[in-house]
Amino acid sequence: MRLRSLKGDRAFRRLRRGRSGKGRLLSVRWRPIPEPEVRVGIVVSRKVGKAVVRNRVKRRLREILRRTHLPPAELMVVARPEAAQADYHELARDLYRALKRSGLLSG
Repeated sequence: MRLRSLKGDRAFRRLRRGRSGKGRLLSVRWRPIPEPEVRVGIVVSRKVGKAVVRNRVKRRLREILRRTHLPPAELMVVARPEAAQADYHELARDLYRALKRSGLLSG
């Protein structure tokens, strides 16, 4: 399934009412949608690092989400400053943990 980008302030505000889960490196918020797609917004603030570091974290998270089979939902992933030092596998483990805690992934 192709990931779509979550656009607009209204979409992010809708997610405030969604379910949440936290990991050591990031937190997630999601809500189900009727359309058969996954809309993702990745938030990496300046606290994480300079532009090169922030973009690397975003690229890694996007790839992890692309390889994950997710049910139809709007999803927001917020990276913490610790995510800057994490490698791909640490980010993947933490994202799966947060998604399971939030109830989006089972198992």
